[in-house]
Amino acid sequence: MNRKLAIALATFFGCGYFPWGPGTIGSLAGLGIAALLHGNGGFGRPVLLILTLLLLGPAIWAATHTARIIGREDPGLVVVDEVLGQWVTLLGAAIRDWKTLLAAFLLFRLFDIWKPWPIKKFEKLPEGFGIIADDVVAGLYGAGFLWLGRAFELY
Repeated sequence: MNRKLAIALATFFGCGYFPWGPGTIGSLAGLGIAALLHGNGGFGRPVLLILTLLLLGPAIWAATHTARIIGREDPGLVVVDEVLGQWVTLLGAAIRDWKTLLAAFLLFRLFDIWKPWPIKKFEKLPEGFGIIADDVVAGLYGAGFLWLGRAFELY
């Protein structure tokens, strides 16, 4: 039971099994959930922050166990970290329209793939902490750039 639950959460309910770019699919899943929450319920940043904080502990647990099961430090099928990172990026968005969602997606993917300093250092944390932490920090970079973009009226 714990094994199945860990893998289900780590792959974000199967998104991690996508054959091409599972991280991108995980990011899109996170973006889609945030868009649905905002569009259908009017839920904004406070709800997204609460969801992020609630998912953080279980995500670290699931990433740790899935990595152990598979026998790799950071298996590509673990994408719950992309969901969290995408949500963190969206916390920097003051408004939610298609331009903001696109910018949030592109910024998060850029920082997640590029991993400028000190993002790369967070990967070195042990097990699930490292798997999750680098994406959360990439999300902070994305959120910062979204916030700056809004402050300078770029969107």
